[in-house]
Amino acid sequence: MKKMTLLLAFILFINLSFSQDTEGVTIVVTVENVLSDGGEILAALHTEETFMQSNGIADAMTAGKKGAISFTFKDVKPGSYAVMVMHDLNSNKNMDFNSDGMPLESYGMSGSELQMGPPTFEAAKFDVSDKDLELRIRF
Repeated sequence: MKKMTLLLAFILFINLSFSQDTEGVTIVVTVENVLSDGGEILAALHTEETFMQSNGIADAMTAGKKGAISFTFKDVKPGSYAVMVMHDLNSNKNMDFNSDGMPLESYGMSGSELQMGPPTFEAAKFDVSDKDLELRIRF
């Protein structure tokens, strides 16, 4: 009887392990036009509440490499999001600006609108439903 109980518990555990669905979708972000090697490429997935804050709801980082690089955000739940990306050349984890307030490091965001002034969530947002997404961001 003890062996039968253990066998049943093991079978139940295996079934539960394989039957669990993922919580959300996968978003693959390809950053094009990285102009130089060095530093770090930082990416953050934001909600409206976290947009333009230092941390998003999910963050990613990779070594800076000229050309194109990709990030993957997994298990993203349905909703509205924005992705912000920057090339942190000096690896200080901050956007650096010149004396006129213009960025010294390359950056980009989701959305197709080119706008003057600070980025807005409205211009950068995209909607997540039940399908995986691929986004392209150009520095």
